Amino acid sequence: MGWLRHLGARRVRLVIEVGAARQQIRDLLECCRPAPLDAAGQPLDSKNWLAAVTVLLDRLGAGGDLSVIGDLGADGFTTAVRGELPRNGTRRPYRSIIDAVYAVAADPGRAAVGVREQPAGALERVRFVLADLVHLRAEIATVEARMLAVLDELRLTALVGSIPGESAVGAATILAETGDPARFGSARALVKHAGLCPRANESGHYNGTTTISGRGRPELRAAAWRVVFAALQHNPVMAARHAHLTGRAERPLADNQARVAVAAGLLRQLHAVIVTGTPWNPAIAAGHRDQQGAATAA
Repeated sequence: MGWLRHLGARRVRLVIEVGAARQQIRDLLECCRPAPLDAAGQPLDSKNWLAAVTVLLDRLGAGGDLSVIGDLGADGFTTAVRGELPRNGTRRPYRSIIDAVYAVAADPGRAAVGVREQPAGALERVRFVLADLVHLRAEIATVEARMLAVLDELRLTALVGSIPGESAVGAATILAETGDPARFGSARALVKHAGLCPRANESGHYNGTTTISGRGRPELRAAAWRVVFAALQHNPVMAARHAHLTGRAERPLADNQARVAVAAGLLRQLHAVIVTGTPWNPAIAAGHRDQQGAATAA
């Protein structure tokens, strides 16, 4: 588990750097040449958009003129983007995004919108950051592969993979922050370590809003939080729990509050699965009674 913690620490740093690179790309483009940002709803989440902008900036005209891409033609631009896609982690082209980037760049009126001073230098910085982004994502893939290898060595891959909606990488990220779950006397102690346990806001006759304690490891809270987003899409037990918490008649929770509760439940289930060496059971996770009639808890 110690090895996993070091890998997890490197992954966290790389993820932070990816976020910083994405924000820098957006900031620079919004300032000097915002038109390409309109080519996709979530441009920095689109591998096709990143590849298309890379091709665009590789053919930048003097003074930061984007419209020179029109000399390449739409078909030539698409061919060039296809060659760039593998560096961004995909081979599947989306013509709607590629065509939209080409259209806004080839239009002299839209391509020239932005600050007039030093646009070429700012766009060159964008190109450098795009290269950094490709490198960082490759490094994350390498670290995640090593984390999965450590899970295999610990013989935990099948156990953590038995929880629907939780990827092995997500589980490895959580375990990198918790260490060996067996070192916690109970699943509740693990939840407290993450700072996801509730904290009452009461004084005398005053009853305020109950929040999480916020103590413990913030990186562990973040790891569990991210896993929950995928789990709610693919784990019917967790989805039902979320729906119950947000839809109950008395004291319904807001969406984010319910996600926090589900994240705490995920940690409890992960603790039980690993410590007992038993694959995830949907009936037990849902809090139903087992075949012998003994009460179980999620």
